[in-house]
Amino acid sequence: MVASCNRCYQVEEEIILTSNKGRAYFGLSGYHFNPDDITHILGIQPTTVNAAGASSGIDKPVISTWELSTDLVTGNVDIYDLTDIIIKQLEPVKEKILQVKESHNLSPRVGVVLDLSVDKGEISPDVGFGARTIRFLADIGAFINVDYQLSERI
Repeated sequence: MVASCNRCYQVEEEIILTSNKGRAYFGLSGYHFNPDDITHILGIQPTTVNAAGASSGIDKPVISTWELSTDLVTGNVDIYDLTDIIIKQLEPVKEKILQVKESHNLSPRVGVVLDLSVDKGEISPDVGFGARTIRFLADIGAFINVDYQLSERI
């Protein structure tokens, strides 16, 4: 008999209580810039922005951010696919990214955020990047950030 649970599912007679979750993102961060300027220049609507640094003084610098993210994926998290989705959106504006990086002194990055299941029946996702992603990141001088945490049992 399978226990009743909204967040449970059954895999080959084994109950999985939590699933892997993940997303990929591209971000630009720096001091004293307005993310709306980046949106206008790139012509891409970001997923999230933080304009805290746009009005901060030189004596107390605060970082602003511009971020384009995939949706949060649950279950079969494929980092290669998620980062490819982001890179395909950015490739047409690569030169503009290089321009805003220079003109606004920004730091570009591609990030992966993972919430990994601790249930033994759940398969851990491969964390890696394809040649297309690596080439793009090298071309724009970006770095990679991988954040992960282990989920709690329900």
